[in-house]
Amino acid sequence: MLYAVLFTDNLQSASARGRLMPEHLAFLHAHREHIQAAGPLLETSNEQSAGGLWLVEADSADRVLQLVHDDPFWPSGLRESFRILQWRQVFVRDSNGSIA
Repeated sequence: MLYAVLFTDNLQSASARGRLMPEHLAFLHAHREHIQAAGPLLETSNEQSAGGLWLVEADSADRVLQLVHDDPFWPSGLRESFRILQWRQVFVRDSNGSIA
């Protein structure tokens, strides 16, 4: 099952991002069999980080929740909140740019 995780950042803890980024990236790499894609969400006005997005393949929302809590960003207070949503993919572009 596919899930989207939407994170909202705590702007008062933004300094933790740079300090924890190597650990966070190592965590994402170690869990790449579940976390299919990940990256920051940026404000359109100034490209400042507003949060993040993960696409996760997992058997249950409980497994996704465990991944969120295990990420080094979570206990640091950098993440203010998150939502776990089931995601149903309806199309994808292939390597030629066609919709499959």
